[in-house]
Parts: sequence; C-alpha cells; structure tokens
Amino acid sequence: MEAQETIRCRGHPLVLGTHPTTFEVTCEEHLTENGNCIVGVGADKGCAGLSPEFKECLAHDDAVLVTRLLAGGVEAVIRIAGCRRPFTQSPDRHGLAAEHVYLRADDRDLLRSGWRLALPRALIDALKAGAEMTVTLTVTRPG
Repeated sequence: MEAQETIRCRGHPLVLGTHPTTFEVTCEEHLTENGNCIVGVGADKGCAGLSPEFKECLAHDDAVLVTRLLAGGVEAVIRIAGCRRPFTQSPDRHGLAAEHVYLRADDRDLLRSGWRLALPRALIDALKAGAEMTVTLTVTRPG
C-alpha cells in the first residue's frame, strides 16, 4: 500500500535550518529568526489538506514515510516510521511516531522531526534566496 502527497512552498531570507532534529514547512507567510526549524513558507496545504487515504496509510506502526525536499536543484531525503495513532485529540499538536513527526492540528503547519537532522547547506542557501520548494511525502506499508 502506498500514498503520496506533494506540497509546494518557498524559501525566505530568514530561513536558518539550524534546528538539530526538526524542520517545518508552514502555510504561514511570516518568519522570524526564532523559527530556526522553518525551511519553507507559503505552503499550498497543511495537515488538513492531506488526503484521507494518505492519513490512513500513515496511521500504522509498519508504515514508513519518506519525505523529499527539492529546491534549487538540491534534494534532501528523510525517512521516518509511522504510528498507529498519529492523529490524537490534542488541541495543539498531533504526535506521530512520538518525537519523529508532528502534524499541527490547525492546518497551518506540517512539521517533521527526526533523530539528527542535517539538511544540505546548499538546500538552505537556495531557500534563503527564496527558491521554490517541492515537498513530496510518500508513505508505504507492507501488503
């Protein structure tokens, strides 16, 4: 079983990409230097925009999510495990695979977290220059 989503966003002069374990793509246009995990703004969809099929496929312990970030000709690929209860009733954030993935409940943000994240500096530089970015989320499960 496989499901895929594509999100389009762009960089911003204040993109830092210095958070050691997290990166975030947000529908918001505004960014401050405090948002050191935010790598893309103006996303064309947030969590609520993800298809029910994608969410269902991701909501299993045996699911694997591969996220591809592509901007300025530079690609980064991050793999994370799924979780059978990714969408909780929390009013703020929805946890997915504990500290690995979080989906914000209010449809503004899609946030990813991994153990130790090292996005390519060339990708961050392209985003600082305002490059367009394509985020491809592919979730697969056995069977």
